[in-house]
This record gives sequence, C-alpha cells and structure tokens, in this order.
Amino acid sequence: MRDDVIARERRSPPPRLGRDQALFLDFDGTLVEIAPLPHLVRVAAELPDLLDKVADRLGCAMAVVSGRPLDELTRMLAPFAGIIAGQHGLEHRRADGTVIRHGARPELDGLRPLLAGFAARHEGVLFEDKGAGLALHYRQAPLLGVRCRALVRQAATTSNGALAAVAGKMVIELTPRANGKGRAIADFLAEAPFRGRRPVFVGDDTTDEDGFAVVNRLGGVSVHVGGGATIARHNLATVGDVLAWLARGLAE
Repeated sequence: MRDDVIARERRSPPPRLGRDQALFLDFDGTLVEIAPLPHLVRVAAELPDLLDKVADRLGCAMAVVSGRPLDELTRMLAPFAGIIAGQHGLEHRRADGTVIRHGARPELDGLRPLLAGFAARHEGVLFEDKGAGLALHYRQAPLLGVRCRALVRQAATTSNGALAAVAGKMVIELTPRANGKGRAIADFLAEAPFRGRRPVFVGDDTTDEDGFAVVNRLGGVSVHVGGGATIARHNLATVGDVLAWLARGLAE
C-alpha cells in the first residue's frame, strides 16, 4: 500500500460540516445507492430538500460533482436548484441557473460506432453516449469487464492524447483528458461563492480520487464512502451515513 493510501481502519469519520467550508458531493454511491443500471437509480424523496438546506447554510458554496450528464442530474435532483457539475466537470449549472457546456472533442466521432457496436454485440454491456464523453457499463456482464476496459483504453490511445480512459465501478469512460472531478473542484474554488473556503469532497469511486488529491493538497477534508483503497483521509460507511452527516451539519 502506498504511503498516500490510508487503510480504512485508520480513517476517521469527517468532522461536522462548517458554515465557512465549500462542499462537493459525488452522486452515485454517495448520495444515492448504486443500481444495476444507471437509469434504475432511486433518489430519496427527502434528498433535494436536504441539499437545498445544506447549500443555503453554506451560502450556496455546495456543488454536486458527477460523471452523469447535467440534464440527467437536473431531472433526478429536481427541485434542487443549486450548483451541479456534470460529466466530470464538462458541464456546469451555476447558482444563478446559468449553464455552461464544453463542446465534445471531435475525436469522439470516430470512436462512437466502435464502442456502440461492441455493446450491441455483447449482451449485458450498456453503451452510454453522454455527448462529451462515452461509457461502457458492464455491471450486468462482469466477465466482460476486462474486454470493455481494454477496448476503451485502446480507443484513448488512438486520440493522440486528446482523450483518456477513466475507470469507475463497473464502468469505463472515454472522456477529454483535460477534465476530471479534481479539475472541476479547483475551478469552482477559484470563483465565488467557493473562493477562500476550505474544501470538503465526499465520493466513493476511483473517479473521485483526483478530487481527493486536490482537496488534500489544499488542506481540506476528503471523505471516502465505503471500503477500498483511497487517498481520502476520512470515511463514511454508507450512503445513509452520508445523508445523516449532511443532516447533522444543519444543526447548530
């Protein structure tokens, strides 16, 4: 185990959320339980209101940062009206409702049929076209995980450095190399209402590790949900624990 990876038994629960902090929250596996297929995820009825209350307590310095497309997150979290970053930061909805989207890399056009065709030929593999990124989900066909990862990584190598393969829980994504949750968090912290606040990031997946790295570097609070190796310095065991921790942060 590397020195920067902390064993779960050595990680403490996070301290109570403070009014002067900037909070960043992953979605799948953090705010909602992971489902067999992405569209089967269920959002707890109380979650949108809880997020609105936490954002209000933090002066709007709270953002959901997810690999899902922004429009999908907006629909699933409605009527939550706060800040959201979708597709690992390629899409942003700001506090005033303004939406910023970065265009898709042209290299994706030639690779889209390759990934879609693979999924069509292999039962249980789901191809997801996010617009600015592509993904193969293999939760329903775990034995095909090695082939999915190899295909997407090979696709990334043909892009001359423009695209990167990003592995998550039973999913592998092809996404612009310059983006990522760490980059999204850093960008948010450079502007109001996040600027000058101590960052807190809660996530559960390997795609969250670059976010933990940014937060650790800035002396913030990094929180990993569940088990597994991570560079996060704190731990919450379950999605329920995350929601309870957020609720405690509302108490004086």
